[in-house]
Amino acid sequence: MGLGLVRAVERADAIGASALQIFSDNPTAWRRRAERPPEAEAFRRRLVELDVGPVAIHAAYLINLAGPDDELFGKSVQLLRHELEHASEFDAKFVNVHVGSHRGTGRDAGIRRLIDGLERAADGLPAPGTDAASPLIVLENSSGGGFAIGCTIEELAMILDAAAERGLDDRLGFCLDVAHLWGAGYDVSNPDEIDGLLARFDREIGLARLAMVHLNDSTAGIGSRHDRHAHLGEGQIGREGLAHFLCHPALDQVAFYLETPGMEEGYDAVNVARLGDMAAGRPLTPGLEADRASGGGEVAR
Repeated sequence: MGLGLVRAVERADAIGASALQIFSDNPTAWRRRAERPPEAEAFRRRLVELDVGPVAIHAAYLINLAGPDDELFGKSVQLLRHELEHASEFDAKFVNVHVGSHRGTGRDAGIRRLIDGLERAADGLPAPGTDAASPLIVLENSSGGGFAIGCTIEELAMILDAAAERGLDDRLGFCLDVAHLWGAGYDVSNPDEIDGLLARFDREIGLARLAMVHLNDSTAGIGSRHDRHAHLGEGQIGREGLAHFLCHPALDQVAFYLETPGMEEGYDAVNVARLGDMAAGRPLTPGLEADRASGGGEVAR
């Protein structure tokens, strides 16, 4: 989220979004600011006033807890620790982090390394539910490219089992990114396949552990292992599958977040409007290009 913090929550409210995902700092840098953001208090106040939440922090993209490089591993642990320690400044309930890549060492080695990193990052912090300042660590599924782990439900279940052996399972939740599922080979354009996927997740992991969904379309092919997010209804997943995910009764308690392109160009409003369109069975709100071509102004909210 490139907007200022207060503007971000006010923008969410203006376009009808009820939850918000942010970066706590630069998502492509190791260095973190020394002081809390000056807007943090006003941001928290506006969250309450506008009833926006839950807030999720998307951890920096550089983090890889599953790889063999000791320097990168140590820096990743420190960076995740920083996100966890400072989440309370943003009233963040979740810290969402990618599972990571084993970089050729193998799935089992990558999972062991990941659990070591999670244990170090969370060491000494109060468990979620015992202190409002302790966010849930939410592990996000992968599309499977580049030796990534966590691209199948079975691998996510293996991670949970390994975490439970260390007593870390109470700190963990999961995020299913729909575009990543598609890239990993799950046919989330098909409602029956979605039903089967969620039933499998419930059996292997438990839907109570599903904290977040990233609802995104994809320009990549199914099973391509590519991560290519697209506007809702404009990719290869399409409206039917996305609407089924959005309205699935098993996901009533799950927080949905968008990670679609052009968020700061006005497409945040378009995609939030399309969520309502999908839920109501209406035609999808047109994109900005169609509106501009017709001579219209900003897309109606």
